[in-house]
Amino acid sequence: MKHALLLFGAAACAVANAQTSLSDSVSARERTLESAQVVATRAGNQTPVAFSNLSKKDIAETNFGRDLPYLLTSTPSVTVAGDAGAGIGYTYLRIRGTDPTRINITANGIPLNDAESNSIYWVNMGDFASSVGSVQVQRGVGTSTIGSGAFGGNVNMQTESISDEPFAELAGSVGSYGTHKETLRFGTGRLGGHWKVGGRLSNIGSDGYIDRASTDLNSYFLQGGYFGDRTTVKFITFNGKEETYHAWDYATHAQMQEYGRTYNPSGKYTDSDGNTQFYKNQIDNYHQQHYQLLWNQTLTDALTLTSALHYTRGKGYYEQYKTSRKLYQYGLESALGAKSDLVRRKYSEADFYGTTLALLYKKGRWDAAVGGAWNKYDGRHYGKVLWVREFQGAIDPLQEYYRNYAHKKDLNVYARASVEVARGLSVYGDAQYRRVKYRMYGPTDEFNGPDDQIEFDFDNTFDFFNPKAGLFYRKGAHSAYASWGMGHKEPTRNDYEAALWTQEPKSETLNDLEAGYKWESARFSAGVNFYYMLYKNQFVLTGEQDQNGEFIARNVGKSYRRGVELTAAWCPTDWLTWDANLTWSHNRVEDYTVELDDTGEAYNLGNTPISYSPNVIWNNIFSVKKGGFIGRFGTHFVGRQFMTNTGFENFEQEGETIELTLKNYCLSNLDLAYQFRELRFCKEITVGVSVYNIFNKKYEANGAAAVCLKSDGKGGAMAYQDDDWNSYAVYSAQATANFLVHASIRF
Repeated sequence: MKHALLLFGAAACAVANAQTSLSDSVSARERTLESAQVVATRAGNQTPVAFSNLSKKDIAETNFGRDLPYLLTSTPSVTVAGDAGAGIGYTYLRIRGTDPTRINITANGIPLNDAESNSIYWVNMGDFASSVGSVQVQRGVGTSTIGSGAFGGNVNMQTESISDEPFAELAGSVGSYGTHKETLRFGTGRLGGHWKVGGRLSNIGSDGYIDRASTDLNSYFLQGGYFGDRTTVKFITFNGKEETYHAWDYATHAQMQEYGRTYNPSGKYTDSDGNTQFYKNQIDNYHQQHYQLLWNQTLTDALTLTSALHYTRGKGYYEQYKTSRKLYQYGLESALGAKSDLVRRKYSEADFYGTTLALLYKKGRWDAAVGGAWNKYDGRHYGKVLWVREFQGAIDPLQEYYRNYAHKKDLNVYARASVEVARGLSVYGDAQYRRVKYRMYGPTDEFNGPDDQIEFDFDNTFDFFNPKAGLFYRKGAHSAYASWGMGHKEPTRNDYEAALWTQEPKSETLNDLEAGYKWESARFSAGVNFYYMLYKNQFVLTGEQDQNGEFIARNVGKSYRRGVELTAAWCPTDWLTWDANLTWSHNRVEDYTVELDDTGEAYNLGNTPISYSPNVIWNNIFSVKKGGFIGRFGTHFVGRQFMTNTGFENFEQEGETIELTLKNYCLSNLDLAYQFRELRFCKEITVGVSVYNIFNKKYEANGAAAVCLKSDGKGGAMAYQDDDWNSYAVYSAQATANFLVHASIRF
C-alpha cells in the first residue's frame, strides 16, 4: 500500500520497466487523460494535506466480498462497523472519529453521498470495489471537492480503466455465515482503434453474524466509450439492488448473556397465543441506479478540460413490525382501541442530477485547476400501513399517513493552484464558494396530539466560503508541509427531524490546521502528521437512535479534534514489506452543558470526550509477495469509545452496571493466496483463503446509548436510571473468527 506524502515504502520496492512499447505509451496517455476527471479534486505529491492512496492492486488483495469501507481500515485514523457483524450489509465508515454524514464520497468527481442524509449506503453499491481503479482517502478538510462538506475526511474514488486487451474474469468467495460472492468481469479490448467496452455482474449474499441479519446484493457496472490521444468520452452506468433484514436495533449486554451475542431484537413481537415471534419481513429494500457521462479533452500540452453529466435514481422502502402504536398517528381510527400492533412501510424516492466542469493547467512551476458543479436533488418520503392487529374495518392499501418533499440545489465553484516559488518550496492556495438551497415541506410522521400532525416547513439558503492555504518543501529524502483550511457544512435531514421540538439546527464551521514531515529512502520511509481541528456548532452524535434506527446528532458550541498520525514502511527485501500507522488523538466538546432531570437546571460538565472518537487507532501489516505466493497479516487496534458526550462511563440499573462505552479491541486478519500464471487454457488462476479476527476476539464496534443526569447533592451531577427517566445502552456485536475461501480465473 502506498500512503502518499507519508508512506511510500511499498512503492519504493517496485522496479520500473525501462522499455515501453508504443501501444503501452498510447494507453498510458489515455489513462492519464481519463484520470483528469479526479485530478481536479485530488491531492497531488506536493499538496500540503494528509492523504493515502490505494491502487486497484491494493484493493484487489483484500476484496473478497466485504463492503468497501473494510478495505480502507488499514489507512490511518479509520474505523469501521457493520450492523450484521460480518462485514456485509449496513456499514459505517468513520475518519478521525467523524461520523459518515460528514465524510465526502465521490466517484469520478461525482458525489455519492445522499443529498439529504449526507450518508452513503454501501448496501446500494454491492461489490463496487471490484470496479474501482484507485482510491484516495483524505483526512481533515482536504482539497475542495464536490458535494457535501468534508468534516473529517473524504474518499475520492476513480472507477477502473477499460483494458486494452479483451478479457473475462470469474471470481467467487464462500465462507462463514452463509457468505458468498460471485463476480463476472469482462472487457472487449480495443475495437476499431478507439472504442472499448467493459463491465461487471455481481451477487453477494450473507446470513450475517447477527441473527436474521441477512443481506442479498445484486449489482452491475457497465462502461464504454471513445478513447483518443486527446479526447476521451466515456459513459458509465451502475446499479445496486439490495434486501437486508434489520439489525440496527442492537442488543443490551443482559440480552446477549441470556440469548447469546448474536441476539437481534428487530422485528420482535408477541402473537395472540402469547408466544414470542420475529416478523419475517422486517426488511430494507432499495434500488439505486447511476448514470455518468464523462468527457475529457486535452486542449494544449498544458491545458485539459473535464466535464461530466450525471443522474441517480433511487427508490425503495423499509418494512417494520411496530408494537402498541397509537393509531391516530397513522390516520386510523378503530372502535377496538387507541393502540395496536401494526406493520408499516416507509418509502423513499429520489432523483439526483447535475453537471461538473474543470479546467486543469500544468506547466513548469504551476499546477492549477478551476472548476465547479451544479447539482439538484428532488426527494419524496411517505408511509403506508399494511396491517393492523386490532382494527375494525378495512385498510386502504393506498392510504398514506404522511408524505413530505425535499428539494436541494447545490452550486459549487473553486480555484486552486500550487506554484514552486523557490527550489523545493511550493505555495498552495485553494478557494471554494458553495451555495446550498434546501427546502423541506409536508406532513411528517410525528404528532403533538391526535389532531396535530407536525409538518416540515424549512426553506434555508446557505452561502459558504472555504479558503485553504499551505506550504510544501522537499529536499532530498526530506519533505515537510503545513496548511490551514476552512470548511462549512449544512444540517442533514436527520438533523432537522431531530430538532422538530427544539431550536432549528445551525450550519457547522471547521478550521483545520495540519503540519507534517516525512523521510524516505529506497527501503524505508516514515512520516508524522499533526492536526488541530477547531469546530463551531459541530454536529456530534448524542448516542441516541430515533424510531427508525438513525443516529441523532446535535449542535455543540465549541469543540475540537487534535492528534498526531504516525506512519512507517520498511521493505527489507524485494518480497517482504512492513507497513504501520498510529493515530493518537484528543477529542473534546468544550463546556458541555446538560439539563438535570430532577431540578431542570443547566449543568456544565466541562470538557467532555466526543462520542465514537477513540483516542488510539493503530495498524500493523506484514506483506509477502514471492513468486506466485501472496500473504498478508494485518492487525487493527481501536481504543475505547464513549457512546455519549457526557463523559460518564456507566450507570447503575437494578444493581447492574450498564456500560456507556465501547471497549477497546484488537483484531488480526490473515490473507493467503497463490497465483498460477501463463497456463495453457487461461491467463491466470488465483486461489486463497482469508481468516478474519483470527484470534477470536469478542467485541462490539458500535452501539447506542442515552443517559439521564440528576444532581448528586454535592454540587455535581450523576448518571442514573429509574421508572421516570430512561437511560439505556445497546451494542453491535461483531463476528468472532470467520473465514472466506476465494478463487478467480482470468481468460
